[in-house]
Amino acid sequence: MFDPRHNDELPAIPGKRYFTIGEVSELCAVKPHVLRYWETEFPQLSPSKRRGNRRYYQASDVLLVRKIKFLLYEKGFTIHGAKLNL
Repeated sequence: MFDPRHNDELPAIPGKRYFTIGEVSELCAVKPHVLRYWETEFPQLSPSKRRGNRRYYQASDVLLVRKIKFLLYEKGFTIHGAKLNL
């Protein structure tokens, strides 16, 4: 089964507390506009927002993004199907 922490194709998640949308984009190989869209579709994905509406993701958010990406891109789920399987 899918283990988002050990994916040879994606870089390891650094031991930081917060990540910017650009960092998450690189860690998950997903464009920033896709991350913003997924925030609207998946209520579980809700990074904290600070000054200037900047998004700050935690490591758990990065793992969730990787799981969503796996369900959509690898398993071929629809958005609705991925919502049901989170």
